[in-house]
Amino acid sequence: MKRHIPNFLTLLNLLCGSIAVIYVVNNNFVVASLFVFLGIFFDFFDGFAARKLNVQSELGIQLDSLADLVTSGLVPGLVMFKLLSISTNTSEIINEWSSYTEWTGFKLPILPLLGLLITLASAYRLAKFNIDEDQQDYFKGLPTPANTLLIISLPLIIEFHNSSLIDSILLNKWFLIGITFLSCYLLNSSVKLMALKFKNWSLKNNTFRYVLIMVSFLLLMVFKFIAIPVIILVYILLSLLNQSFIVK
Repeated sequence: MKRHIPNFLTLLNLLCGSIAVIYVVNNNFVVASLFVFLGIFFDFFDGFAARKLNVQSELGIQLDSLADLVTSGLVPGLVMFKLLSISTNTSEIINEWSSYTEWTGFKLPILPLLGLLITLASAYRLAKFNIDEDQQDYFKGLPTPANTLLIISLPLIIEFHNSSLIDSILLNKWFLIGITFLSCYLLNSSVKLMALKFKNWSLKNNTFRYVLIMVSFLLLMVFKFIAIPVIILVYILLSLLNQSFIVK
């Protein structure tokens, strides 16, 4: 029975991602974000449960990636598609973000489709991860959940920070295109980033992980959703420092 627990958690991740897709399609980014956060929570604990129960399996690995492709691949791609779609009418919605709640007709503009490159890059990264036996203690490139948090933070910043300056930046199509290509690069880069898996709780072996947790907590308390992109940057920088210490 216990061997099914991690897979059940993985399926909950997939369910949350699927529900998030529905809300993104209907332009409800806040509720979609809640389900993304919940999905990432299940994604973290399915692996944790598998290790603790000693029931890791090839099926679980494949199922985990399939679930991640939805929650941390399709959802951020759709969010970027929506943001790029909105950016074509930025002047109309900067002062009334909440007014953009439904479509008055269906069109498929070309430029916003660039957002789906994030989905493609996520799928490619997940496929590489599944066949790469080296990524046990570290990640090559930005993990898909971290990338999803980066993308999903953009509409949350617009929604909750009420700044016309921030809105004008985040809803600029060139900024969004730049973030899209940066996201695709980070997902599939060869940069080694530390995994947030604790094999033990010692300070010596987890110094940079503890620093990341504390810095992240402080940044979220002070800057709220604006902190998320900063936390991703801090994660990358701490990972590079961690690698330099390992090399030494």
